[in-house]
Amino acid sequence: MTREVEEPDRLWAAIADPTRQHLLDLMLAAGPATATALARDLPITRQGIAKHLAVLERAGLVEASRTGREVRFTVRQDRLDQATRHMAHILAKWDERLATIKRIAETERDRRHRPPAK
Repeated sequence: MTREVEEPDRLWAAIADPTRQHLLDLMLAAGPATATALARDLPITRQGIAKHLAVLERAGLVEASRTGREVRFTVRQDRLDQATRHMAHILAKWDERLATIKRIAETERDRRHRPPAK
């Protein structure tokens, strides 16, 4: 797989999970946090949180920084903004496709309901 394909897939996989979305929300609201601190707000073990954070880190959505034994995770706002732009682009494409489908359906409906030519 090429990097172009892997990166969006990794991003979508990372943000598709509701727990990871919640982790991002918590860190955006409260700032950098450890897996232990985040686990206090969720019904998941610290190890489970650490695995979710690893997925977010591989997708580039969070960054880990170590101070002694403590590892704090921070949301990478630039990457989150990039992900938002990417999703908006995909949404715009789907809106275009749906508009085309609607136009085709309306044209077909009008054609079928047209009175017969005399």
